[in-house]
Amino acid sequence: MGSVAHKDSAGILSKDGENGVDSSKNLDAGALFVLKSRGSWLHCGYHLTTAIVAPALLSLPFAFTLLGWSGGVVCLIAAGLVTFYSYNLLSIVLEHYAQLGKRHLRFRDMAHDILGPGWGRYFVGPLQLGICYGAVIACTLLGGQSLKFIYLVSTPNGSMKLYQFIVMFGGLTLIMAQMPSFHSLRHINLVSLVLCLAYCACTTAGSVDIGHSKNAPKRDYTITGVGLDRIFGVFNAISIIATTYGNGIIPEIQATIAPPVTGKMFKGLLVCYSVVIFTFFSVAISGYWAFGNQAQGSILSNFMVNGMPLLPKWFLLITYVFTLVQVSAVTLVYLQPTNVVIERKFADPKMGELSIRNTIPRLVFRSLSVIVATTLAAMLPFFGDIMALFGAFGCIPLDFILPMVFYNVTFKPSKRSLTYWGNTAIAIVSTMLAVVGAVASVRQIVLDAKTYKLFANM
Repeated sequence: MGSVAHKDSAGILSKDGENGVDSSKNLDAGALFVLKSRGSWLHCGYHLTTAIVAPALLSLPFAFTLLGWSGGVVCLIAAGLVTFYSYNLLSIVLEHYAQLGKRHLRFRDMAHDILGPGWGRYFVGPLQLGICYGAVIACTLLGGQSLKFIYLVSTPNGSMKLYQFIVMFGGLTLIMAQMPSFHSLRHINLVSLVLCLAYCACTTAGSVDIGHSKNAPKRDYTITGVGLDRIFGVFNAISIIATTYGNGIIPEIQATIAPPVTGKMFKGLLVCYSVVIFTFFSVAISGYWAFGNQAQGSILSNFMVNGMPLLPKWFLLITYVFTLVQVSAVTLVYLQPTNVVIERKFADPKMGELSIRNTIPRLVFRSLSVIVATTLAAMLPFFGDIMALFGAFGCIPLDFILPMVFYNVTFKPSKRSLTYWGNTAIAIVSTMLAVVGAVASVRQIVLDAKTYKLFANM
C-alpha cells in the first residue's frame, strides 16, 4: 500500500513510512536542492570534520595561556566530551522524528516542531544563520591572512595589503560557492579532512622543532593577567575552546544522509572525533609547550619573529598552503545555511535544479552573499574579537544548550534519572558560561577598540 506524504505548518515533510523524504514535490527549494539526502555515514563524517576541525583550532595554544596546563587540558577534554554527547543527542532526536515519518532537515524545523513556531522563526533560525554567515566572514579573513603569510614568506618586503588578499580569496569562494548542494561537497570535504591532518601535523612538528632548537623562546607557563583580567581571560579561553568545537549545523549535515538514517550519524561522529583527538590535542599541547604564555592568537604567527622565519621557508609555505585550501572548504560548508535561505526564497521547486529559472537566481544571490562577506572581512580585519562574542551568544546555545533541551522535551526522561539531571546541568552551566563569555567578549572588544581601523593591514 502506498505511503502518503504531506507538509505540516513548519514546512517539514511528513511521510507515512520510515525516514522517508521521497516526495520531493512537497519540499521547498532550499531543502530540495541544497539538502539532498543522498550521502552515506562516511560522507557525513567528512562534512562533520570540515565543520569542526578548522584552522580556528590554531588558537588553542593561546587559550592555554589564559588557563595554564591543567585548566587548558581539562577544558579541552570536557568540551570534547560534552560536544560529542550533545551532537549525538541531537542526532538521536532527529532519528526519532524520522522514524515517526517527520524528518527534520534544518535546525529551525526542529525548534519549530519541538519548542514551537516562534522559537524556529525568531530565535534558532536567525541565530544559526548569523553564526554561520559570521563564520563565512571569519574564514574569508583567515583565508586572506593565509595568502598574506604565503606572500610575506616568499617576498618579505612586499607591499601588498591584507584586503587585497582577502579579495583574492573571496574570488575563489565566489566560484566554488556555485556548487549546487551540500552533498556535492563530499569529495572536497574528504580532501579537507586530509589537509587538516596535514597542517596540524606540520604545526605540531614545527612547534616541537622550534622548542628543541637554539632559537627556542624562553618558556614561561604562568597564566597571563592578574585580578579581573585573569578572571575574564579564563572565560575568554573557555569561549575560544567552545567555539573551536562549535558546529551549529548538525541537522543540515544529517539531512545529507540517505534514508534510513538510523545509526549513521553516530558513525560519522566517530570519524570526526577521531580526527579531533589527533588535531586539537597535538596542536594545543605542542604549541603551548614550545611558546608558553607567548603563544599568539594563531600559533603559526609564532613561527616568524620580526619577519624572520624560525623554520625553513618551504616548510612554512607548505603549512600555509594546506591551511589556505582547507579553510576554503570550511567556508563552503558554512555557506550552506545561507544557500538554503536563498534557494527557498528565490528558486522554484517545480522547475529543474539546473533550469535557467533556478540557475540565474542561484548565481546572482550566492555571488552577492560571497561579495558581502568578502567586503565585510576586508573592512573588519579585527573580526576575531567579534566572533568571540558570536561564539558566546551563538555556538554555546546551539551546541551546548538546545540539544539538551530538545532531548528532554522529546523523550521526557524521568526527573529522577541521571539523563534528565545531566542534561539540565549541562544546559544551566552552558547558559551561565554564555552570559559571562559574552560579557568578557564585549570587554575585550572595548579594550581593543583603539586598534580598530577599517581596511587595516593586520
